[in-house]
This record gives sequence, C-alpha cells and structure tokens, in this order.
Amino acid sequence: MRLPVGSDPQECLISASSRLEPFELAAEPGELLPVVGALEGGSDPLAQTVHQLVRPYVDLEVVIPAYNEERRLAATLQSTLSYLKSQPYSSAVVVVDNGSVDYTAEIADRFLDAALPVYVVGCARPGKGSAVRRGFRTGSSRYVGYLDADGSTPIATLDTVHPLLERGAVCVVASRRAPGGGFAVPQSRLRRTGSEGFRALSKGLVRGVSDTQCGFKFFRGDVIRDFAGDTFVDGFAFDLELLSRLQRSGQDVVEVPVTWTDATGSTFRPVRHGSRAARDVLALRRALSPWTTT
Repeated sequence: MRLPVGSDPQECLISASSRLEPFELAAEPGELLPVVGALEGGSDPLAQTVHQLVRPYVDLEVVIPAYNEERRLAATLQSTLSYLKSQPYSSAVVVVDNGSVDYTAEIADRFLDAALPVYVVGCARPGKGSAVRRGFRTGSSRYVGYLDADGSTPIATLDTVHPLLERGAVCVVASRRAPGGGFAVPQSRLRRTGSEGFRALSKGLVRGVSDTQCGFKFFRGDVIRDFAGDTFVDGFAFDLELLSRLQRSGQDVVEVPVTWTDATGSTFRPVRHGSRAARDVLALRRALSPWTTT
C-alpha cells in the first residue's frame, strides 16, 4: 500500500504492509500522537511537509537510498533482512526511491510482507544526500544508518558497528582504508584517480577519518536526525558534510575496517558525479565554520 504525504507533489510516498496514520513520537518510545507540521525547516521546497509521517520506534533502522537499482536491490534486501531477522534487537528497513525510472520501487514492494518491517519512501529531489536525509528525518529509531543498494559492504559489518553504538559511540563508519580494510577487487584506474582527487580536495574538512565515502554509516538516531536537517549537500559529498558537521560539534567518528566489493551496475558516473562532488566540496569550504579545536 502506498500513502501520500502532504499536498506538495514532490513530497514522499510511503509504502507499508499495514496502514500508518500521521503521528509524532510522544514521551514514551512507540507512543504515537497525531501531528501536522513541517518535516524540515529552511527554504528547501521539499521541506514544506504538511502531514508528517514518522515510522514507529525500533532499535535500529537501515536506510537504503536507491536510484534505478532494479537489478541489484533484491539481493541486498534479501541479505539485509535475513541478517536482521537473526538479531536480538528490533529493526526495520527503509528503501528511499530517489526518483527511479525503472522498477526499483516495485522490487522493494515485493518485500512488504517480510518478517521485519519494510518501508518504501519516495524522494523526488535527486541525489544520495537527499535520499538519506529523507530516510533519517522520517524515522524515530534509537540507531539509524545507511548502506549502498548494491550491498558492496557486507551487512554483517553490523556485528562490529552495533556493539560500538551500544557502548556510546555516536557515529560509526565502515572504512576501506583503515588498517585491516581493503578492496576485494581493485578499483579501475578512473575510479582510483577520482577518489584520490576527491580526498585531496576535501582534505581538512574531516579529521582523523581515512575513508569518508564508504557507503555504510550508522549513528545514534536522535543526534543524526538533528544534524541531517542542517545539511545542504544533496549529492555524493553528503557523507563528507555530515561527518564534518558532527566533528565540528565535538562528536567522534569511529572507523571499522571492511573489505569492500565494487559491484557491477553502479549508477555512479565518475566524470558527471565527480564534477558535482567537487563543486559541493568547494561550497562546503565556504559554508562550514572554522575548526574551534585542534
């Protein structure tokens, strides 16, 4: 079932296996009350949500941004749901369809009757950052994170990530360049050159993190929902902005090593998306406040 949210045609749609009504979190986790209000502030046209839907509380939500991922999404959903079903904590999966023109949403809809809650949220504003932000801001979970739709980072990485969050970490990210991490198959020369250029351009925006762009990051929910609302980057440099804002607020970023697989069929185009990411990094340098700590 697909439910409209708000009167703006660009606003999101949510699919769920059971009907959800507009609500907000009350004092107790899981207690729901009707609400009408804005989802995000500022001048962003997508922020003018009239009827806000917030998903029910769970311990952990996995957000999967997806753009034209009909060929790869099913396998990632299957492995993610299989893993989460075996965990002792409650969880849900949120697929954010970022304006796909293929059967991405229909593929995701096939999992609505899974043993765990699966939601399909539409986001018309293009860009990974827009999709992840939408997923974060419509949830209420204790912990929330995102992973790439191609499953390049093993979902079992949560075996390391979740205990770190339980012990008080606010942000835990997978890293291909931390000691013990790496690439199952070496990247192409073009991808390596683009990555090196991006790291050089973004140097100093994030401190002590060897890999800002690996698509597997998890956070304490209440903290990241506030920060996500302050971000403005919609594209692939969203990760960089999010980590930079967290560090500037005094939060630590914890890296865990992973072996990453460069799955075939990526919608990332080094030249087109790389040039946009470069512009976003330059905008970040102008927008972010100077470091106040050494």
